Amino acid sequence: MNLKNLLNLRKKLKKKKPKFLRQDAHKKKKLKKCWRSPKGRHSKMRLKKKGYRKQPSIGYSSPKKVRNLHPSGLEPVFVANINELNKIKEGQGIILSKKLGNKKKLEIIKKIQELKLPLLNLKPEEYVKKIQENLEKRKQRKKEKITKKEKTKKELIKKKSEKGKESKEEKEKKEKEEKRKTLERRT
Repeated sequence: MNLKNLLNLRKKLKKKKPKFLRQDAHKKKKLKKCWRSPKGRHSKMRLKKKGYRKQPSIGYSSPKKVRNLHPSGLEPVFVANINELNKIKEGQGIILSKKLGNKKKLEIIKKIQELKLPLLNLKPEEYVKKIQENLEKRKQRKKEKITKKEKTKKELIKKKSEKGKESKEEKEKKEKEEKRKTLERRT
């Protein structure tokens, strides 16, 4: 059988495959939903009795030739930097690491487009557009923040200069009032 037929067969088999849960996971909240093989002496699930949950077995596996392949038929290779792109061979597809930042991802995507390599976990054109829009928005926000800071600084300087311009007479009046209030409190 060729690769395409095997991939279709794997797809059909995966649809039929049940979700394998631990024994009594549906009854007890503390048991996680992951698979653990049943070990009890009288366990009906271990004995594969009718009406009990299914267990993983070799019959559920996919054909050996297409095991661990991407649905496109390419072998996935994780890439975390530009140097790893040189090691990619024919029949392999690239999956970018989630730990990468936007700038590094942009560099790697541009390099991938130059080399015309298949990228499996992203659509490069849409992703590049999205990142560039986000970067522009961030730059605009930063500019707005800076202009806002400058405005507030100017306002503070104006207020300070206005306070300094108060005449000596007004200052003397304020001081006299404060002295009078303090004297009234004491008595």
